[in-house]
Amino acid sequence: MVRSEKTRQFIIEKTASIFNKKGYVGTYLSDLTEATGLTKGSIYGNFKNKNEVALEAFRYNYKFQTKEISNLIDSEPSAIKKLQLFFEHFKNNYRNVFNNGGCAILNTAVDTDDGDEILKNEVINTINDWIKRVKTILDLGIENNEIITINTLEFSHKIIAQIEGSILLSKTLNQPDILLKNLETLEKEILSIKKE
Repeated sequence: MVRSEKTRQFIIEKTASIFNKKGYVGTYLSDLTEATGLTKGSIYGNFKNKNEVALEAFRYNYKFQTKEISNLIDSEPSAIKKLQLFFEHFKNNYRNVFNNGGCAILNTAVDTDDGDEILKNEVINTINDWIKRVKTILDLGIENNEIITINTLEFSHKIIAQIEGSILLSKTLNQPDILLKNLETLEKEILSIKKE
């Protein structure tokens, strides 16, 4: 069977939320055929194996969860406002993230911790990219004299860990207020490093 980009994209879109909800290990070929209405041969005619589908599904989920906020942040010149937009995004869109199975990074990181190395490395690269993006915003804030001098790498780790941990608790316990309150705390911390 000849690979078709249209069919590949269809498979990715139809299976992305399944991988995010059930995990790499918990998603079976029968889940993929049921979601797509395609045969096993059609799926493996477009992907080498389940690992490749999972990798592309993770990439799709990550883009789905970050596309809107990336566009907003990129068009904003102020570092403080970039961070505020970032937090606002989670406040306004956490239900979409929860309905899609939770944070793609968190879910896939836990699922592949001792498993598929290719997918695990993709998660590591994505986390490092997120750290770099937040650090770049903080560095810009220092450079533009918007925020006080801080260790931007450590502060980036803190922001990401607090958001990821809050998503985990909020979704698992079905208590969105955990995430919302921790986002408010992060907003206050951002204002505390803002130069007067």
